[in-house]
Amino acid sequence: MASSYDYDDGSLESRYGRPPSAGHGGASMDLSYDPNFVPDSVKTFVVHLYRHIREKNVYEIHQMYEGSFQRLSDRMFRDNPWPSVEAIAPYVDNDHVFCLLYREMWFRHVYARLSPTGRQRVESWDNYCSLFGVVLHGVVNMQLPNQWLWDMVDEFVYQFQSYCQYRAKLKSKTEEELQLLQQYDQAWNVYGVLNYLQALVEKSAITEILEREKEGLEQFTATDGYDYEGGTSNVLKMLGYYSMIGLLRVHCLLGDYHTGLKCLAPIDISQQGVYNVVIGSQISTIYHYGFANLMLRRYAEAIREFNKILLYILKFKQYHQKSPQYDQILKKNEQMYALLAICLSLCPQINLVEENVNSQLRDKYNEKMTKMLRYDDEAYAVYDELFTYACPKFITPSAPVLEEPLTNYNQDAYRLQLKLFLYEVKQQQLLSGVRSFLKLYSTISIGKLAAYMEVDEPTLRTILMTYKHKMHAVDSDGNIIPNADLDFYISEDIVHVVESKPIKRYSDYFLRQVLKFEEMISELDRIKLD
Repeated sequence: MASSYDYDDGSLESRYGRPPSAGHGGASMDLSYDPNFVPDSVKTFVVHLYRHIREKNVYEIHQMYEGSFQRLSDRMFRDNPWPSVEAIAPYVDNDHVFCLLYREMWFRHVYARLSPTGRQRVESWDNYCSLFGVVLHGVVNMQLPNQWLWDMVDEFVYQFQSYCQYRAKLKSKTEEELQLLQQYDQAWNVYGVLNYLQALVEKSAITEILEREKEGLEQFTATDGYDYEGGTSNVLKMLGYYSMIGLLRVHCLLGDYHTGLKCLAPIDISQQGVYNVVIGSQISTIYHYGFANLMLRRYAEAIREFNKILLYILKFKQYHQKSPQYDQILKKNEQMYALLAICLSLCPQINLVEENVNSQLRDKYNEKMTKMLRYDDEAYAVYDELFTYACPKFITPSAPVLEEPLTNYNQDAYRLQLKLFLYEVKQQQLLSGVRSFLKLYSTISIGKLAAYMEVDEPTLRTILMTYKHKMHAVDSDGNIIPNADLDFYISEDIVHVVESKPIKRYSDYFLRQVLKFEEMISELDRIKLD
């Protein structure tokens, strides 16, 4: 594959921005590590976290979850797991639900800092099954921070993706690992994952809540999903809400873009929503929504949403520098610029892109976008490169066939999606040339245009029909929507061009001035006066 990027198959580095300290197949840890030893700082941490959860003190829970847990991990558990759940259980009254929550964080730490073994991957699946089982079938009266609930769903989907990639690399598996795959063949089963996410959506009645909110009968977005009276738990409600985004992501990983967008439909992303509250949730939503629209040829919609989120990141990323998600924010930001470059090369709609975003885009991809407009072998190599860099880490969800000779099939799903994408690019080969000529004329005869294009008239008519077809798409409601910034019709062998006039957007001008003003203030703050 001719590219300066490699398709990252969902390894741990891609998510956490740091290399695992272990070799293949197992967590590397200090040999003196004792899972039953609980340092005083960890005792204090779990006792306080347990108390705050019992008291429904969301602010303190959030401070401990986002701050204390990360600081303790950095200071004491850089190369080792946290103490086992059995060791901390006596300090929290052996509370079953708290122990499930602790284990969820414990496994997430193993994925982030170490390299999980096959058995740990299976145990994490069992823990999620138990945790979601309690939420779905028990009585939960906790209030947990949205950040934690989002991370729970996000990590659940990530670990599913990671497991699919892990079991697809059969060549380097030990006999023990192969036996484990065979013994626990239902772990991280695609139907199980989809069923849990769907069950959370349905049991939470989140779709009905969002419908009632539109009618003014519910306060969901205004309260960020919390119940400030402390009456009802926000846990099931918010897990249901975030599961809609999780379902979009899973279906994108499977290459089923229609179903993914259908799962997200109850959330109106043209409005402020609870998904905006957590930066990771907002970026994941728009990244997968934009990618699904790109693959369905709804380029204008993808461009609009990428533009909005990239402008937001440009403006607010400095406020997230201390966030554990900061590396992931930066990576998704770069990937979305690459996807925006692809969209604009296939469907030039520069009037949909705000000036600051366009400036960043040109700095990063101006040369590549110029190449992509040429539609020669070099152009295909650039499309290949950018798609490989920016696409989700596609998975093959079926269990492996454990027969000799063992092969790796972890890249099969990606190769199929890349092939489909490049086939679409190939079909649009001559459209760029047509568009450049049509931009110059309000009317032009078929014969004259054919001469300019150096093709005969029947071929030109085919190209024009292809342009019509490819520059329109079908939206989620089944309506045909235009993608291009110009349209045309043919009457008596004359092509009549209708160019859409860009709408003047005064808000963009003011946003730009606000950004410049904030930069000036930041510069002035850094100047130390004598």
